Amino acid sequence: MRTVEKSSSDDAPTRSRVAQSILEHGPSTAVALAERLSLTPAAVRRHLDQLVAEGHVAASEQRLNAPRGRGRPAKVFALTDAGRDQFEHAYDDLAAEALRFLRRTGGDAAVDAFARHRLAELEDGLRTAVEAAEPDERARVLAEALSGDGFAASVISTDRGEQMCQHHCPVAHVAGEFPELCEAEAEMFSRVLGTHVQRLATIAHGDGVCTTFLPRTTVQAERRHA
Repeated sequence: MRTVEKSSSDDAPTRSRVAQSILEHGPSTAVALAERLSLTPAAVRRHLDQLVAEGHVAASEQRLNAPRGRGRPAKVFALTDAGRDQFEHAYDDLAAEALRFLRRTGGDAAVDAFARHRLAELEDGLRTAVEAAEPDERARVLAEALSGDGFAASVISTDRGEQMCQHHCPVAHVAGEFPELCEAEAEMFSRVLGTHVQRLATIAHGDGVCTTFLPRTTVQAERRHA
C-alpha cells in the first residue's frame, strides 16, 4: 500500500528522501523513485519539480537502447553539483588547503603518498570481504562493502565483466583538483580484486557517477560459460 504525504510539513523530509534515493541509485525516473519510496508518481514529480527549481536536480530525456513506443520519452533526474553538496562532508575546503600545502612542500610524490595512505584501512576491510567471496561474487561483495562505507555502490553485469557505479564520493570536490585521490582508489580496487580495472568516469570530473570497469577473470569466465 502506497503512502502519500499528508501535509506540507512533510515536504522537506520527503524531498530529502527523493534526493537521497537519486544519490544512492543514480539518475532515476519519477516512476522508479515512486516505487522505491512507496509514494505516488504525482507526489514524487511535485518534489522533483521543487528540487529542479532549487537547482539540486536536473532532468534529461532517458536514453534507451531499444526503440520507444509512442509518447514522450521518460525523463530521468540526476543530482547536480549543488544537490550533491547537501551530502558532502563539511571539511572540503580545509582538506583542499591541506593538500595544496602538501604539494607545495613535498611535491606530487607527497600527494600520491597521502592518497594511498588514506585508503589503507579501507583496503584492508574490503580485501577481507572480497577474499571470502566466490570469484563470481567478488564485484558484488566489493560494491556492498563500499556502500557500507558511504559510497552508494552498485554493480551491472556485462558480457566482458562488471561495471561498478559509485553514486556518492565523499571527496568529489577535492578530487576535482587532486585526481591522485581517484587514481589511488582505482589502484586499490585492482589490488583487492587481483585484476586490472579501468576507470570510465568520475563524479570529480563532472560525470553523474564514478564508473569502474571490472574485467571478468579467467575463473569467472569459465564458470559463466560452463
